[in-house]
Amino acid sequence: MKLKHLISAGALMTLVACAAFASVAPQLELGGYTDEGGAITVLHGGDSADPYFAMQALLLAHDNGMDISAPAEKFANWLVPGQKPDGTFDRFCRGADKKWVSCKTADADDSLLAIWMKLLETMPAQLSKNPVWMKSYVASKASLDHLFQPSRGIYMVSPMVLHGLFMDNLEVWSLKAHLKQPQQVLEANKLARAIHDTFWDPANKRFLVSTQLEQRSQKPAFYPDHVAQIFPLLVDFPLLPGDARLYYRSWMTAHRADWLSQGKADYPWGLLAVLALRQNDKASARCWLREAGPLRHSSRWAITDETSYQILISKGLTPATKDASCK
Repeated sequence: MKLKHLISAGALMTLVACAAFASVAPQLELGGYTDEGGAITVLHGGDSADPYFAMQALLLAHDNGMDISAPAEKFANWLVPGQKPDGTFDRFCRGADKKWVSCKTADADDSLLAIWMKLLETMPAQLSKNPVWMKSYVASKASLDHLFQPSRGIYMVSPMVLHGLFMDNLEVWSLKAHLKQPQQVLEANKLARAIHDTFWDPANKRFLVSTQLEQRSQKPAFYPDHVAQIFPLLVDFPLLPGDARLYYRSWMTAHRADWLSQGKADYPWGLLAVLALRQNDKASARCWLREAGPLRHSSRWAITDETSYQILISKGLTPATKDASCK
């Protein structure tokens, strides 16, 4: 199947034009997170490579004006031979012999397949002339289509996990939403409405994390519950309960202190610092640099945090001063 059958000619020209400007963008530097073969590890100098987090980091950098061309192409060439016959991907571990082997199944096939296709679309020239990449793209689309659940209009986690996740479906929607052909717009709008109708809880005025009934009675935690509420802003999901800027401010009022302290026991969620910058909340982004920066390259600093850090620095941000309030 030719690329033009999957991506419109106009969209392809736009993607190529955007790629032409990549050389003037700040480059994403992944020293310590990547090897000569192109694998991207979760941690600095780590022996675990989860394709989801690698692709999330690359797309985050790309969407925020950074040049990812070098690591993205090498990563794609490293990953594509590991695609399974059903179109899905595993996670990988590096042994004492330094060779990468499949060691765990993916957490979620739906979101991983969506962001893999989206990553390939950031490299349209290579995709259009690389039959191996194109074969992978087509296989990924077929595998993702297989996860569609017509009764709800959303996507299931995997062939073995038959419930749907809110944030996963937002990532699938994000893949569809950036393509502008009429049929693609229609599909994206239908999925957006199905996501809202499935996950919005009008009684409690919040998004449910999962279609699993038992999650409704569980005590909300920062992840996944509170993160799920702000995740729509990360992908520009339009069906929010009100104005996006007010929605962001409300979340930060309730959860800012909790977010900024996450690095004490978990990863520091740099994604949200990038969102803060996009919302022109430079104070919160600078607080994140101050609070999370000392964790850089540690066991609590993931590839997405490193990418978030580089994005903020490339935009000229500096850490908040010691006397600045970050509560």
